[in-house]
Amino acid sequence: MSQSSGSNVAANNAGVWRAHLRDYGMLASLLLIMGFFEVVTGGVLLDPVNITNLILQNSYIVIMALGMLLVIVGGNIDLSVGSIVGFVGAIAASLMVYQKIPYVPVILLSLVLGGVIGAAQGYFVAYAKIPAFIVTLAGMLIFRGLTGNLLLGQFVGPFAKGFQSISAGFIPDFRDFGLFVAADGEDQFYWLTMLIGIIGAALLVFVSARKRMRDAAASMDLEPSALFIGKNIIFAVLVLGGTYLLAWRKGLPNVLVIMGALVLLYTFITTRTTIGRRVYAMGGNRLAAELSGVRVERLTFLTFVNMGVLAGLAGLIVAARLNSATPSAGNSFELDVIAACFIGGVSASGGVGKVMGVVIGAFFMGVMNNGMSILGIGIFWQQVVKGIVLLAAVYVDLSQKSKR
Repeated sequence: MSQSSGSNVAANNAGVWRAHLRDYGMLASLLLIMGFFEVVTGGVLLDPVNITNLILQNSYIVIMALGMLLVIVGGNIDLSVGSIVGFVGAIAASLMVYQKIPYVPVILLSLVLGGVIGAAQGYFVAYAKIPAFIVTLAGMLIFRGLTGNLLLGQFVGPFAKGFQSISAGFIPDFRDFGLFVAADGEDQFYWLTMLIGIIGAALLVFVSARKRMRDAAASMDLEPSALFIGKNIIFAVLVLGGTYLLAWRKGLPNVLVIMGALVLLYTFITTRTTIGRRVYAMGGNRLAAELSGVRVERLTFLTFVNMGVLAGLAGLIVAARLNSATPSAGNSFELDVIAACFIGGVSASGGVGKVMGVVIGAFFMGVMNNGMSILGIGIFWQQVVKGIVLLAAVYVDLSQKSKR
């Protein structure tokens, strides 16, 4: 082999490593910040009670970030999601408390309402050609104002136990079916939660290995074996460790199950479906997508409808967690959701971003908020730190693009 060909191979290998390390750099950052706060908080961060609270506090951010991913990848932005959360929660609370409507139809109506709001905004963006920034900024003001007028400064609640269980409930355990009874004085360990964690970790590794074999059969570029193995070990340890800690608390929260199902669904949509590929194509090069036959107006419209539905779901989760609708519910949520996307590797110019990156970005923000709160750092300094992290994430994204 000649010296030039050897140098080309080395350069190609280095490029492959850089590309994949960039994808998983955020995961490494999450692990580092978790380790840092675990040390400085004296072990409080990874206490089972705090892990449960961390999931409950960030579940609705992750859920909305999945919708925001598609919006931003498609080349747009949505500033109204926090106000939609408050408005949908207020409508749901009013229907349940004042109109005495059962919570099941209220949940369905709330999701439809979120979709209608998203459709209205999507129409103005996609078909009226008004910039998404302007449309959703107007939506943010409109729905925040409607929430205030609807609630008149009052808290509306409480709700039925069934509705509260959306956010405050946990999946049953073997003991709930009479299959296992802890001895007197024995600490309760939720074995069903641990079993689900083991199955989840095994499936994660299996699906990843199967995809790698498919890619190899199709002669596609593969990530280095060391990186592939290390990545799967880290994800499996995170899943097993997380479920182990939750099993010492109350088990798996219902909202984590909802969030996990949505993460799997949107991973499938973005990686295995035609509509997912078209969203990326539209964000990467809108004109080229149009010339290829992609109906970009319709696709833009659907991304906003999807965002509205997920914001409506988040509104229900927030209301269930607080056991009331409040005028301030959802305040600044849009900032956390957008920050989670950008920190998780979504490109500010569209066309680039992954579901797992967004999830990691959301929990990065959540761990940072939680750790600083445990240390007693004031809310204003927390905002300063979050702003610096967001700016740094976008700067890294732009600098990487300039090097390509």
